[in-house]
Amino acid sequence: MSSTAPDHSALSALDGASVWLNTEPLTSAGLHGSVVLVDFWTYSCINWLRTLPYVRAWHERYRDRGFVLIGAHAPEFGFEHDLENVRRATGELDVGYPVVIDNDFTIWRSFDNHYWPAVYLLDGDGSVRFHHFGEEAYEETERAIQQLLGLDEELVQVDAGGLAEAADWGALRSPETYVGHARGGSRSDGRADGLALNQWALGGEWSVGGESAELDAAGGSIAYRFEGRDLNLVLTPPASGAQVGFTVLLDGQPPGDDHGLDTDASGAGTLSEPRMYQLVRQRGAIRARTFEMTFLEPGVRAYVFTFG
Repeated sequence: MSSTAPDHSALSALDGASVWLNTEPLTSAGLHGSVVLVDFWTYSCINWLRTLPYVRAWHERYRDRGFVLIGAHAPEFGFEHDLENVRRATGELDVGYPVVIDNDFTIWRSFDNHYWPAVYLLDGDGSVRFHHFGEEAYEETERAIQQLLGLDEELVQVDAGGLAEAADWGALRSPETYVGHARGGSRSDGRADGLALNQWALGGEWSVGGESAELDAAGGSIAYRFEGRDLNLVLTPPASGAQVGFTVLLDGQPPGDDHGLDTDASGAGTLSEPRMYQLVRQRGAIRARTFEMTFLEPGVRAYVFTFG
């Protein structure tokens, strides 16, 4: 089990938190004696979404055995600061354990954290005894939980399918790519059918800001030449809250069996809420493909492509 020096200030940051979901406010004093896992997350992050079945299972298995799981929601994008968005995502994703809203990153800083997702496991005295950044290490993390609880038993069995299915790392050739100019990737001014691998392009009238690009006129599109099993895109609907229809093409054709959870075989889908949308899941041999998504109405914002 990895460890760090005792840091009693880390959990004390919870004492100033005023907004909690699924629980009354938790305090450092009230948590004394419990084994605590703090999981830093933001709800549109695919890397965290793929860990969720394991985190949820640990909560269910150990919550009545001296273990407390706390999800510290630290937003990456502006729309994730909105409490109603987080509340809705918490319900839709079946996040049933205590969640603390960390919009000002006070708890994040108390752990000197730099990642989504990140887990920190603390003993009954509030000392960090184990931590892990990113996905995976599920067996190692649960063994650390059991060790602090004084247990030695079989690990939880998790069915991580659908949105949470682990990435096919061996076939993945495309990196996380931000659309806004603050962290934008290799954008091309050319047409979708002329993109090189890992180039992307906007078609139509868009305004590109620091963290996203906003569509100014109906019929605009966004395209990416990628290689990987899954293509996801974080999107928000217009500020008016109106739902927006879209269509997805792969190599200029409807996706068929390679459609994602948020499209059908024809490529049709609806942008109805601010979140990550899974738009492609290749079910056959994984190869480089050209993705193109066209929106029927303006006001849509695109934030980041992720792959799996």
